[in-house]
Amino acid sequence: SSRRIQNRQLIMMRLRLWQKNCELMLKIIAIGKKHEPWVATGIERYQKRLQRPWNIVWELLPHSPFDSNNARRDESERILSRCGADEFIVVLDERGKLLNSPALSRSLSQAFTSNRTPTFVIGGAYGVTDALRSRANLVWSLSPLVFPHQLVRLILVEQLYRAQEIAQGGKYHHE
Repeated sequence: SSRRIQNRQLIMMRLRLWQKNCELMLKIIAIGKKHEPWVATGIERYQKRLQRPWNIVWELLPHSPFDSNNARRDESERILSRCGADEFIVVLDERGKLLNSPALSRSLSQAFTSNRTPTFVIGGAYGVTDALRSRANLVWSLSPLVFPHQLVRLILVEQLYRAQEIAQGGKYHHE
């Protein structure tokens, strides 16, 4: 327990040093249209709460004109083309690993201290290919339930804000 606290303090110290010198970008690549108004309002709320140096950059890619496997392949290839080799790729998938908020916060802190940009992927209606899933550093499930993609965007941004609050010892998250 004492070792965990020391490790966390070391990670926090490194994160603070890193934050002083640069912006910490979080990239979200999502298949679909622009945010619907009710989603945009919620996303704006949490993005405004994010404190510098964290900054979310959105890349919205249009749906594939194809169906089923062809759509999955087309969308996954376009997503992969936007992922750099040094990025920490997190694919959101209901069959992925369930993480609590502190575990997500630790994963982001580790990515930042390793100088890797966390890149979150929200695939299309047909999901993502095994190739994209294999490229991911983490396949994360928000829940075993399936949510509309617009709602996933809002939940993700809230969780990113929560992760920042946890990393900085804020009062938003309660254990």
